[in-house]
Amino acid sequence: MSGEPLVVLTSVNKHFGSLHVLRDIDLTIHKGEVVVILGPSGSGKSTLCRAINRLEPIGSGTITIDGVPLPEEGRALANLRADVGMVFQSFNLFAHKTVLENITLGPTKVRKVPAAQARTRAMELLERVGVANQADKYPAQLSGGQQQRVAIARALAMDPKVILFDEPTSALDPEMVNEVLDVMVTLARGGMTMVVVTHEMGFARKAADRVVFMADGQIVEENTPAEFFTNPTTTRAQDFLSKILSH
Repeated sequence: MSGEPLVVLTSVNKHFGSLHVLRDIDLTIHKGEVVVILGPSGSGKSTLCRAINRLEPIGSGTITIDGVPLPEEGRALANLRADVGMVFQSFNLFAHKTVLENITLGPTKVRKVPAAQARTRAMELLERVGVANQADKYPAQLSGGQQQRVAIARALAMDPKVILFDEPTSALDPEMVNEVLDVMVTLARGGMTMVVVTHEMGFARKAADRVVFMADGQIVEENTPAEFFTNPTTTRAQDFLSKILSH
């Protein structure tokens, strides 16, 4: 890998009651790397993604971001979350704020960026994701694809070190999926560090530096997209791909 380690998970375990959802996860994500996490439903992909910014506390093990251990709570955690952008399945935009207000809120409140500067930057980002003409609308007036692109712009507005995407296209109508994936591919090629939980194999092939395949709470296999898709080494991955790619 070219970049130095940015997100490092060591021996991470997580239980929901008696269910062992993350089992001894060791994973290092390097600066500028795009890691796509694949696997069947219930394999722990989203839990892993959410653990990286402590939306999901872990039972044991360590997670560090840029060398700093994940804080438990309080201001240190808020500061860390500012460095770790998150784009969810449901867009989680503030319904009572305009698109522009949604994007400037974090930078002005958390990063203490002056309002005029935050607005200028927000408009640049909306332009970049292709929805600058929607700046004064409210989220409910936008299509799902537009809302998700606003959510990506909102994550970028904080100048994060890494952005986590938790199934960002799974709630979208099929015709809107590509407009969001196109924005993500552009980000990936621009050097953004990204961790992407997705079912979109095309995105994984096109944009990922590395594919991490999970099953039953474990990382079963990791490889380059070319190797993973053409030559999976584990039976779990072979089985998963035969089901997915035969459609």
